[in-house]
Amino acid sequence: MSLTPPPLGLQLESRHIGDAAVVAAADHAARHWQADARAAITPGSDAQRDAVCRMFRDTFNPYKPSIIDWPKLDAESLERLTSLPIWDIAVQTEGKARLRMLSYAESLQDRAWHDAIALNGWEEGRHKEVLSNLVQAYGIVLEPEPPYLTPRDPEWAYLVTGFSECIDSFFAFGLFELARRSGFFPPELVETFEPVMQEECRHILLFANWLAWHRRHLPWWRRPAFEARVLAVWAFLAWERIGIARGIDDKGKPKAQDNNFTLTGSKAVSDVDVDPADLMRICLEENDRRFAGYDRRLKRPTTAPALTRFALRFMRRKRTPAAAA
Repeated sequence: MSLTPPPLGLQLESRHIGDAAVVAAADHAARHWQADARAAITPGSDAQRDAVCRMFRDTFNPYKPSIIDWPKLDAESLERLTSLPIWDIAVQTEGKARLRMLSYAESLQDRAWHDAIALNGWEEGRHKEVLSNLVQAYGIVLEPEPPYLTPRDPEWAYLVTGFSECIDSFFAFGLFELARRSGFFPPELVETFEPVMQEECRHILLFANWLAWHRRHLPWWRRPAFEARVLAVWAFLAWERIGIARGIDDKGKPKAQDNNFTLTGSKAVSDVDVDPADLMRICLEENDRRFAGYDRRLKRPTTAPALTRFALRFMRRKRTPAAAA
C-alpha cells in the first residue's frame, strides 16, 4: 500500500514550507475549522460525513519529516529523552496503525470515508517517519522491527486502533503539556512535536465521527453484533494494558518498553511529583483546548474524558508547582 497522500496532500506538500509565514498559516489551519453555520450536522447524516471528511482534508498540515531541524540537546536533556521506555513501541505502533487504517480504507465503498481514512493512514506513516528520524538524530538504538502484516479483519483492526488512540491521545495531551510547563525538555524539542500532537487530535475526531455515522448506517439486525464487537475491543485493550503494565508481552516474556506510558509517565516528563488529580485536570484542559478550534457540531471522543471526570469526584486535590504553573 502506497504512502502517497491524496492529490490535495501532494499539492500542500509541494509548498515551500521553510517560509515561516507558510508554516504559521498551515499550523493555524490545522487547528481551526468550521462548517457552514446554517447546515444541520446530525449523527449518521451525509452532512456529518461530508463535514468531518472535509475538515480532515482542509486541516491537513504539510510539514515534512525530512526537513525537521532537531534541536541540539545538552547531556542531561539527551539522557532524559533516550531513557524514555517508549521508542520501540512508539515506532511499531505507528507502523501498525498505518497499515490497519489503509487496509480498512481499502475495504470501504463510500468514497468520502475511504479518502479520509486513507489520508489518516498516510499521516500515521508520517508519524513513524518522524519518530524514526528522531531516534536516529539522538542516537537511540531500536530493536529490529517486526513485519507489519495486513490485518485479516480490517474493521476489527480499525476499531482497536481508533479506540486505543482515543485513550492514549487523551493522556498524551496532558503529559505533553506537563512537559512544556515543567521545562523538563527544551522548549525547542516540545515545539517540534507540536504538529504531531495536534494531528492525533484530528485523528480521534475523525474516528469518533466515523463511529457515530457507522452506527446509524448499520441495519438494525447488525447493530447488536457491532456493539458486542465494540465491547470486545474495550476488553481486549484493557487486557492488553494489564499485561503490559505487568511487564509481560503477548508471549509471556518480559518487556522493557512501556505502552502504558501515556497513563503512567508523568515522572518521566517532569522533575516535580505531580498529584494524579492535577494530572487528570491537565488532561481534561488540554483535551478541551485542542478540540476547541473545530466545529462543535462534530462528535468528540467522550469515554476517556467522562471516566476521568468520574474519577475526579473521588479524588482529593493536592496542588503541585507544575500543575499550578
